Amino acid sequence: MSATVTVPATVRSTPGSAFPLGATLLPGGTNFAVASDVAVGMILCLFDADGTEHQVPLVDNDAGVWHAFVPGVVAGTPYGFRAGGPWDPSRGLRCNPAKLLLDPYARAISGDVQFGPEVLGYVVGDADAPSALDSAHHMPRSIVVDQGFDWEGDVHPGTDYADTVFYEAHLKGLTALHPDVPAELRGTYAGLGHPAVIQHLLDLGVTAVELLPVHHSVPEAFLVESGRTNYWGYNTIGYLAPHEKYSAHARAGLVGGQVDEFKTMVKRLHAAGLEVILDVVFNHTAEGGSGGPTLCHRGIDNPSYYRLSPTDPRSYYDTTGTGNSLNVDHATTLRLIMDSLRYWILEMHVDGFRFDLATTLAREDGSFEKTASFFDLITQDPVVGRTKLIAEPWDVGQLDSYSLGRFPPLWSEWNGRYRDSVRDFWRGTDGMLAELATRLAGSSDLFGGSVRRPSASVNLVTVHDGFTLRDLVSYDEKHNEANGEQNRDGSTDNRSWNSGAEGPTDEPAVIALRGLRTRAILTTLLTSLGAPLLLGGDELGRTQLGNNNAYCQDGPITWVDWENADQELLTFTRRLIGLRRRHPVLRRRRFLTGAQTEEIGWYSPTGQFMASADWADPRARSVAMYLDGSDAPDRDDAGQPIIDTDLLLLVNGWSGAVEFTVPDARPGNVWTVALDSSVPTGESTDVTPRGAGDQVWVPGWSVLVLTSPPPGV
Repeated sequence: MSATVTVPATVRSTPGSAFPLGATLLPGGTNFAVASDVAVGMILCLFDADGTEHQVPLVDNDAGVWHAFVPGVVAGTPYGFRAGGPWDPSRGLRCNPAKLLLDPYARAISGDVQFGPEVLGYVVGDADAPSALDSAHHMPRSIVVDQGFDWEGDVHPGTDYADTVFYEAHLKGLTALHPDVPAELRGTYAGLGHPAVIQHLLDLGVTAVELLPVHHSVPEAFLVESGRTNYWGYNTIGYLAPHEKYSAHARAGLVGGQVDEFKTMVKRLHAAGLEVILDVVFNHTAEGGSGGPTLCHRGIDNPSYYRLSPTDPRSYYDTTGTGNSLNVDHATTLRLIMDSLRYWILEMHVDGFRFDLATTLAREDGSFEKTASFFDLITQDPVVGRTKLIAEPWDVGQLDSYSLGRFPPLWSEWNGRYRDSVRDFWRGTDGMLAELATRLAGSSDLFGGSVRRPSASVNLVTVHDGFTLRDLVSYDEKHNEANGEQNRDGSTDNRSWNSGAEGPTDEPAVIALRGLRTRAILTTLLTSLGAPLLLGGDELGRTQLGNNNAYCQDGPITWVDWENADQELLTFTRRLIGLRRRHPVLRRRRFLTGAQTEEIGWYSPTGQFMASADWADPRARSVAMYLDGSDAPDRDDAGQPIIDTDLLLLVNGWSGAVEFTVPDARPGNVWTVALDSSVPTGESTDVTPRGAGDQVWVPGWSVLVLTSPPPGV
């Protein structure tokens, strides 16, 4: 796409079409369409390469959509809108033609917001008065995009949920320091698609890359003023536009080049069998509360896009903690969300979505509704409904904010209960054994029933928000001083334990204990039923130096340090994921029934079935879990069941070694150690076969995984 676009000297337009919304490149020109129920006039603004603005009134309006076809407008042309209409904040109306507005359907956005009074819709000091300051020179531009791209037969990998291992990563942070990625590609879409990065993911064994937000976002003004940024990107302003700053092409001056670069990245990941999941933020936008800037949705149709306070429409109903919440009760907003999702699937070829603060999307009349219109649209949609849909099942509303386990059948959910339980158990909290067993078995208490599967639970221990795994075992307290908020930000409920020293240490005993607990946590995560999520960099021992809210840190604190990676931990994690992939019994597609069945058995270290008193003992921290491999979920190409080995997990949450007696789970089983989390690489030197009644010593803070072919197989 050219960076030296010249708008025709005489800009003429014809009515064009009200569909599709946005800027659509056609033979001979471009069709523009923007929806607003409140605007009484709409002006299309086209910009020359030198910034000269050409205004084209959109005189045609059909069902609230202003539209026109403009001949001669080519790919790469910068544009925006100005909306004329009522300014009456007391009624929630905030049209102001002095403000250049981004297209809600822009496929690419270029430039930064220059914060100041110019981008505010109101007069500083008088919030009810409209500002006459023109914002054009302080605003980024929407870009006309050519959607043509050679996908070369690209297909979605279509990995079954049960076989999925998610890898959550920040697109820039994963590659910003990668020594094998060329400097000009680090931190970009092209960097993630580089062979060295893809090979790491393949060697690790993950199946899906879950990217923190890549929709075009804008940092908050207070962060910019302090020299920081919204690194995580949870401040979206363009739901169809890939973020420009992640593009090597855009860095090189190719306006709009981020679109093809993103597609190329997806194509390369797909060719390696890796799915691409996007973290999407449809709960709020970057315009903030009533004092925030007017960048897009607020100026086009404030009451359609945002939930306004029913008692004072000047204010916003906020369940996100950002100043506003999208109005998912309104058809305009629902259409934008659904059009965005379909666009990223059909045009950009992504494989699914993780919905940030998803409870907000299901709020009707203030409370969470399982029958919300948003869910109905997703369920019936033949495109979106067939992808991976993952909810962060909470927000910050005062009512129904925590909705874990309440999403519809198509959905999976980030399991915060799993995170808390595993963290508590492996820091030595009393009374957690029964809770841990429930999480290992797939959290049927949360997701069980006839219509949901174990994969409804996305099992996680660490994610971008909070401690890394290394920090989880290295810090008792958060250390967020670098964020500039006097360490007041970030959660105080980390359920962490520093293993005997706060932060970096040279004490061998502390270092050894941290290694034991790290590997035990990873083993728990990868042997639990459900879909595991690994935080990118945890396999390398990444630290954020105790920062548990590094949202504003774009630098070494958040970037993966490849040069100082923990190679033994990487080897261990590869071995562990490989174990999961080899054994279908760990990837069951249905819940196990009952506490003791032919499929699963729970045993005390004595080799006897766990009794009620054993589960109730608050000091109990050791258990054996037996899984029957003869009822494995996989089938071969001919449709015949694949008989897996039986598995026996010996879990020891004590500080000292515990002697386990091998239970008589299935007569004739002969067990060997397949993985020992007490060993830095996981590879045990213990090759002694064991049968029922034999003893196995499990070191403190460790998990042993034993396997046995079913007798007679």
